Amino acid sequence: MQARATDALPLVSILINNYNYGQFLAEAIDSALSQTYPNKEVVVVDDGSTDNSRAIIATYGDEIVPVLKANGGQASAFNAGFAVSRGEIICFLDADDLFLPEKAAVLADILKAYKENHWCFHPVQMFHEKVENLQDDHCSNAVQAWDLRDDIKQGGIRGKQFLIPPTSGLCFTRTLLEQILPMPEAEGIALGDTYLQFTAIALAQGFAIDRKLALQRVHASNLYTRNANRNAATARIFCLTAFWMWTKFPFMAEFAHKIFAAGLSNYWHVNQRDSKTEEIVGKYFTALPLKESMKIRLRSLYYYFTTNHVE
Repeated sequence: MQARATDALPLVSILINNYNYGQFLAEAIDSALSQTYPNKEVVVVDDGSTDNSRAIIATYGDEIVPVLKANGGQASAFNAGFAVSRGEIICFLDADDLFLPEKAAVLADILKAYKENHWCFHPVQMFHEKVENLQDDHCSNAVQAWDLRDDIKQGGIRGKQFLIPPTSGLCFTRTLLEQILPMPEAEGIALGDTYLQFTAIALAQGFAIDRKLALQRVHASNLYTRNANRNAATARIFCLTAFWMWTKFPFMAEFAHKIFAAGLSNYWHVNQRDSKTEEIVGKYFTALPLKESMKIRLRSLYYYFTTNHVE
């Protein structure tokens, strides 16, 4: 690959989504403002918090771009933040996580140099209360280009050594996000980073960097990270993500069906009725021919009795 850098530094927008994380929010904002990269903006979306989050946001004045909205879920927060952002490059940050100071500079350099690539993902370092107690992450700092578009069209990324990070490890060009956002805002079921992750790799090529440039906080209020209800959450998210991927991007049908099968398998494992999940499952199967529905059910059974993972 031959770099095609330009002199101008692209504007990087850091989008922080927050809901009742006032105890962590200032640290997240400070980590965004402390980036070594000079050409940046920090957009903070408060999704109807009832704690002290908005008072904290007010203390930053014009250092940040505040977006104060009624509660609508992560998808609506992403949509609202992107709508007011101006950056050519967009980084997402959960309000309970932190960016390392060099993150924006590292990712901007990569995406600026290789204009044909539109996303850059990296792993995150988990931590509990104190950042000083982090363990050695053993990362190689290697940067690898990925083009998985044909794989997605054929139904998956089986055999690819490719780990997709959570929200705080995701970075996209504006050009790519304009194809993805606004994403559907489904009341009662989270549709957020999973939808961004899968649609991005289906629509464009990008980079994975083996360097932990963000810290993911593990705490009692985490919805998905090391949470006892993770299977229930995964079931809802995967079923809904698959539904909207298939609806908005029909070329992703085979891949979406596999994601849906994994979600349905998790739902069976949870063995707890959820009306929102059942509504999506009903819509999904109603829209399919009987033969295709049976194929998905059989795949779900396979996941249920074996690894319970997407292949």
